[in-house]
Amino acid sequence: MARFQPIIARGLVAGFLGATALAVWFFAIDMILKRPLHTPAFIANILLGRETVTVSLPLVLGFTAVHYAFFLLLGVLISWGLDRIGAAPNVLLGFVVGFLLFDVIFYAGILLTSGNIVRALGWPNVLAGDLLAGLVLIGYLYAKTADRPFRWWAAFAEHRTLREGSIAGLLGAAVVAIWFFVFDVLTHGAFFTPAALGSALFLQASGIAEVQLSIATVGGYTLVHLAAFVGIGLVAAAFVVQAEHQPPLLLGLVLFFATFEALFIGVIALFASWILGTLGWWTFAVANLLAAIVIGAYLWGEHPRLRREVHALRGRSLEEPV
Repeated sequence: MARFQPIIARGLVAGFLGATALAVWFFAIDMILKRPLHTPAFIANILLGRETVTVSLPLVLGFTAVHYAFFLLLGVLISWGLDRIGAAPNVLLGFVVGFLLFDVIFYAGILLTSGNIVRALGWPNVLAGDLLAGLVLIGYLYAKTADRPFRWWAAFAEHRTLREGSIAGLLGAAVVAIWFFVFDVLTHGAFFTPAALGSALFLQASGIAEVQLSIATVGGYTLVHLAAFVGIGLVAAAFVVQAEHQPPLLLGLVLFFATFEALFIGVIALFASWILGTLGWWTFAVANLLAAIVIGAYLWGEHPRLRREVHALRGRSLEEPV
């Protein structure tokens, strides 16, 4: 039993941090939208079968207790599982945990309630929050497994994939933001695009007349935008690190960006087709293409070994007889 005590302790702390990350994420979104504690109250009311959302301290505290209990158990199970199989935590595992959390919330919302909780809260918000929780949970386990003092900034500085992926994602997010800022200034007015996307995401706007240009819509969507691109940057960085040993994996990175491009436009067409009609699908295609180029260029510049491997591979291909 004594051998499992450190494993359980690590899991409990990791679960607590993951739960806190997700709670803070939705608390920030609720504050931006000027509806404090709406998310925990909404889920609690839905689980109790109530059609109207009532924000009360007992409901919020009750759901918060369930929320933390779930994450504490999850943290212990992951910590124990990693110890059993002798695997080391990494960034990709954090993404896997985040996507699993998203799936659990999605299907639990459908099976246990009469509504889709993910759709009501906005799937980008839920996915971004779950990915954040997964990365925080696994990040702590990584820091403790490495037998080092837990310092977030130290882990960020030492973990190449985390550092490069975050920078690449922020660069991509900045390029897209600049592209749409210029486009908006020349067409509908500054910040129209994030306001439209934020209105569709948070307020279920169904047309241009319902777009609200406010700190809530622009700021809320900006948070989702940044989180999404940091996630994309982390996946791209993980691909590039592995491609140093297997250069053909770069094709997988290209396919990843192509899939993301199609998925992003498809999701907008499905949930807010009026935005594509107003702004044009090509604006999103160009924005994501520019982001992919900037992310790729940054990561290419940070990996001289990969450049040498690719050049050597090209040289061998040219030397092969036709």
